[in-house]
Amino acid sequence: MNDFIKVSPLKILYKSSYKGLGRGNLGVLMARAGVGKTACLIHIALDKLFHKEKLVHVSLEDVPEKVTSYYNVIFSDLVKALDMEDEYENRLLLDRNRMILAYLNQSFEVRRLRENLKNLIEKIEFIPDSLIVDGLDFEEADREIFEGFKEIAAEFQVEVWFSALSHRHITDVNERGIPYPCSHLDDLLSVIIQLQPTQEGVFLTLLKDHDSEVTPDASVRLDPNTFLATT
Repeated sequence: MNDFIKVSPLKILYKSSYKGLGRGNLGVLMARAGVGKTACLIHIALDKLFHKEKLVHVSLEDVPEKVTSYYNVIFSDLVKALDMEDEYENRLLLDRNRMILAYLNQSFEVRRLRENLKNLIEKIEFIPDSLIVDGLDFEEADREIFEGFKEIAAEFQVEVWFSALSHRHITDVNERGIPYPCSHLDDLLSVIIQLQPTQEGVFLTLLKDHDSEVTPDASVRLDPNTFLATT
């Protein structure tokens, strides 16, 4: 769906030296509460789906029905914003190529996720290209969990995207300029992007680009209503 791909928030990675996250790697979208993290994360998922990739959405907070409703609302907004003509075909594409796994009430374990991914591959031949992980608490999660995700990314040859909640009152950054709560994990993260409201608008900024130096202009402006890229 070329119209969406042109305005996808992931066009920020066109400014990346690698032009993307890549299989076997972990990436994270950082934002404060209420800025639009969930909407932007689902746009990342839609970018993958519209490229006809298979995607697993891993939710640690919401039941599958609620996650599906998020996708439906954002997809409906896209239909209006892009004056989409092939709505039915694109909706089928999303439904066929997306699976939702929910781990509620702190039931998530890397071991369980590995088993579930194996079942998807072996029993229904659903071979994912990407994982979206929503609801993982970066402040509480042990480093071991992220190391486990890194192993899963390599084992299943998927790229894994997380969302991370940042805070206005915590301004700590490490020696590489990576802010809290990713500052102690950035050696495991290949790409870090930050969603941030400013007086000039809402911007998505590339903070880490694999092992390459980030260019000063590595940001895109987003429409504050649709979270689609405007520049």
